Amino acid sequence: MLNTPQYWISQHQRLSELRIKLLRLHKLLLDTELLTYEQVRGQVSRGELLQLAIGHEQFAWLHRLSASIVQIDELLHTDEPVTPEVIEAINSDIRTLLSPDELGDEFAMKYHTALQRHPDVVLAHADVVMLLTSDSI
Repeated sequence: MLNTPQYWISQHQRLSELRIKLLRLHKLLLDTELLTYEQVRGQVSRGELLQLAIGHEQFAWLHRLSASIVQIDELLHTDEPVTPEVIEAINSDIRTLLSPDELGDEFAMKYHTALQRHPDVVLAHADVVMLLTSDSI
């Protein structure tokens, strides 16, 4: 089963689905951080938002999630089959990253706060977790 073309296609599809769900979660988190930023500093344009997301310390905590998405992108565009071990490592890393903790590292604390304040973030989080805990990824 692990060496069949159907398995590789299935894993590629699941990684694609995970990527989409993580992108949605990332966008919601970016939007929530933007709201906080704009409450203090005023409205920003989309171009300014891109610069803030890349270089402003208030948005830096999101870089870890961005890096996970980039890692999946790289796997989706490789010519080599993705091994079950690589997929499990990615899943484990993402499960660990998306563990909210009000006493944890910066990401965990800010993620915890976002989950407490924004129902859309809760729903997006649940979508990712359900995919990660399903048997076929």
